[in-house]
Amino acid sequence: MRVGIGYDVHAFTEGRPLVIGGVDIPHEMGLIGHSDADVLTHALTDAILSAMRAGDLGAHFPDTDPAYAGARSIELLEHAARLMRDSGWRLVDADTVLVLERPRMSSYRDVMRATLAEALGVDVEAVGVKATTTEGLGFAGREEGVAAYAVVLIERATG
Repeated sequence: MRVGIGYDVHAFTEGRPLVIGGVDIPHEMGLIGHSDADVLTHALTDAILSAMRAGDLGAHFPDTDPAYAGARSIELLEHAARLMRDSGWRLVDADTVLVLERPRMSSYRDVMRATLAEALGVDVEAVGVKATTTEGLGFAGREEGVAAYAVVLIERATG
């Protein structure tokens, strides 16, 4: 068994959609990034790559590569999940935390879990999503951006 941790952060900007956990969230601002800037999916993808000791998000999907400009991050997660399975690993569990003041995430939690689980090819019970605020402290508290943490447990696949 192996554990991997992932972290990502993106700043808010006007004129972009807000995509978190593979879900379009109505909000007056989106996140800046080379791809769709899905901070939660990036953190989860990084955690999987970390657990496999297979580098990180930037090594697999560099922001200098025009092929990933505007990419849907959920597709990058699907790629990492295929790589995991092809390398003889299976996901046991994934847990994630979003850090932001607004918008509130509670009404999107279940659809995010289902979307991430589908991309990973696992049961929804293997994926946790939660959110917290910073009580107005730091960049997230000032509503300048969103951070996400993810931890995964993988094990060697049998049979």
